[in-house]
Amino acid sequence: MLSPQGVPADQILDELRGLRAADQPTHGGRLFAYVYDPGVPGLDELAHAAHAISASVNGLDPTAFPSLLALENALVGAAAGLLGGGPGTSAPDVVGNVTSGGTESLILAVKAARDARPDLAEPRIVVPVTGHAAFAKAAHYLGVRLDAVPVSVDTLRPPVSDVAAAITADTVLVACSAPSYAHGVVDPVAEIAAVAAAAGVRCHVDACFGGWTLPYLRRLGADLPAFDFAVPGVTSISVDLHKYAYAPKGTSVLLHRDPSLRAPQYFAFGDWPGYTMINPGVSSTRSGGPIAAAYATLRRIGDDGYLRLAEITRDAVSGLAAAVEAVDGLRLMAPADTTVVCFTSTPGGPDLFVLADELTERGFHTQAQLSYGDLPASIHLTVTASVAPHVAEFGVALAEAAARARVPAALPPGLLDTVAALDPATLTSEVVAGLAAGLGLGGPGGPLPARTAAINTLLDAAPVPVRERLLVEFLGLLQRPTFD
Repeated sequence: MLSPQGVPADQILDELRGLRAADQPTHGGRLFAYVYDPGVPGLDELAHAAHAISASVNGLDPTAFPSLLALENALVGAAAGLLGGGPGTSAPDVVGNVTSGGTESLILAVKAARDARPDLAEPRIVVPVTGHAAFAKAAHYLGVRLDAVPVSVDTLRPPVSDVAAAITADTVLVACSAPSYAHGVVDPVAEIAAVAAAAGVRCHVDACFGGWTLPYLRRLGADLPAFDFAVPGVTSISVDLHKYAYAPKGTSVLLHRDPSLRAPQYFAFGDWPGYTMINPGVSSTRSGGPIAAAYATLRRIGDDGYLRLAEITRDAVSGLAAAVEAVDGLRLMAPADTTVVCFTSTPGGPDLFVLADELTERGFHTQAQLSYGDLPASIHLTVTASVAPHVAEFGVALAEAAARARVPAALPPGLLDTVAALDPATLTSEVVAGLAAGLGLGGPGGPLPARTAAINTLLDAAPVPVRERLLVEFLGLLQRPTFD
């Protein structure tokens, strides 16, 4: 990589374009996960230009770079205003910070709750099983116990009585989703916040995924439950700008109802010879590029623009849901009320993992979700405004794919039974490498498979600890250095 004399700029850019050619398409409405495309002409160019203006600015010290402080405060104000905070509301003193993404926002919400209770030796958080995996990551990183609450198979929401029963004297935070990522369901936020408040516990609403668009859907007439700071007992909310605010990757906002709730979020340290460190987030150095790009995006689209994008997205969701319901053997996991279409297979219906591969071959990249407890495997579609022109085409592709997915993926005899009986402690890199080779996967740096049904079938059969270990070791096989 490091040549003696350096490499010409044009050659470097050609190398990057060549690498990008293997990626999934980030624009055009054919990738139903990971990226958010509004289909607004010129928006990318504006965001990239704004990013370049502030890319070298460091958010570590707002006294050195007041421009970044101004941009951050503006973004926090926009998010707070959208989510029921600010002057004239029930949360007039709302404060917040921009983070690098939803995971950092959730980690910081847990940190603030934990550090507000230094008297507890073993703090705990209560989270529905449909809560984002980042809550588990936060608990793991911060030494907090996670008490998971099952959800109803029918509603995909946690019974409020079960949430209340899970709260103990050591609980520092109760969380809920608006909406959940997997199924696009809004939890009963008002009821959960009420039981948390009655127990004297903070309540965080994870609106990272769809929180920016839910207020607009409600303005368009969607019958969605209240979830923001207008709900008594909600103490913090997270919302990602790089999702339905359509900003480039790297920006989320964590809001607290008042400054006293945010105070434990900060980290300060002066017991060393260098500068006194004071950080609101996990990172110390923060590039101003993503923040400036988000600012430019919000300014360009505007309130009317977001309302229009929400309407286009709503209509696309409705069309996709109808396409699912038109296919024999498929059913929606939940009413498509937000920006998600999630569906599963009925008994005797198509094999979902094969179906996902068949859709990929037809140019539509979906996200297969493995079974969990009593919840069946499913296919998740994150729907954005750019999907709208392809709804009819997707319906045709779905029907064709379902007809081709009646036969499950073929696996070597006995492999599923073997995997189900594995001990995670025995899964060394060598064992996983052999398993990967048996499934036709390349070695370190090798090509990834075009079809993943066999892999997903294998993972779906594995107990969760085995599944996790398999993926850790497999990712470790992929992430190996290259040498010239």
